[in-house]
Amino acid sequence: MKYETTPLISIIVAVFDGVATLQHCMDSVTQQTYPNKELIIIDGGSTDGTVELLKKNHDQIRYWISEPDRGIYNAWNKGLEQAHGEWICFLGADDKFWDAQALEKMAGQLKQLPPGIRVAYAQIMLLNDNGEQLSLVGEDWGRTRNRFKQTMCIPHQGVMHKRSLFELHGNFDETFRIAGDYEMLMRELKTADAGFVPGIILTAMRQGGVSSIPQNSLVLLREIRRAQKMHGQGFPGLIWAMAVGRTYLRLLVWKILGERQARKLLDVGRRIMGLPPFWTRT
Repeated sequence: MKYETTPLISIIVAVFDGVATLQHCMDSVTQQTYPNKELIIIDGGSTDGTVELLKKNHDQIRYWISEPDRGIYNAWNKGLEQAHGEWICFLGADDKFWDAQALEKMAGQLKQLPPGIRVAYAQIMLLNDNGEQLSLVGEDWGRTRNRFKQTMCIPHQGVMHKRSLFELHGNFDETFRIAGDYEMLMRELKTADAGFVPGIILTAMRQGGVSSIPQNSLVLLREIRRAQKMHGQGFPGLIWAMAVGRTYLRLLVWKILGERQARKLLDVGRRIMGLPPFWTRT
């Protein structure tokens, strides 16, 4: 690959009290075989040793800051102010690139995209807290296009955002708690296409116990609905409505059986549908 013709890629990492996983995230960036990259880390004022870790790795980070922020989208917006890349990706401290060649493979495909594509994505691997593989996430845009208008079905840790996306649509809306990435992508993809890059696992995302609790899924779905309304979508769609129904059912099962037994029962249902266990592994 001729690196002088390849795009600069900015990796923006938001972290708060992430000393347990941040080193793995940073190492996955510095170990990339693709050299035309920059790492930007925005810390929300950690007190657990994260700042000391950033100082220790300062030579691998183009820019970092540690100060209180107003959440992940405020942190990512701060990162955008410092980013110089033609393409930008966003990670959390629990995320990491899948392998050392991930960016090199992705960059080669970015060069081949039609010039009008401002959102490109590959698959990501979901992991549990023990690092065990749960499932691959990310499907071809042709299968995802209509579903995206109803739910977040593009794995954001697998997304490359072209700089012109933010120049055209502005930064993340910081009034969102967990669906600001969906709202940002909705600005573009309600009328434009995304580019799916097959055959590449770009990153791994850790799915902890908190992320699999139904209450958090309900917050996400409510924010997705708010984003839909912001973009003129009067009816949320059947897929969204079914997701809300499943979430309330999980909440009921959680309340009646308790978390441990509820997780077991939910995975029984997944096995019946031919899906691998998830709830008992997160």
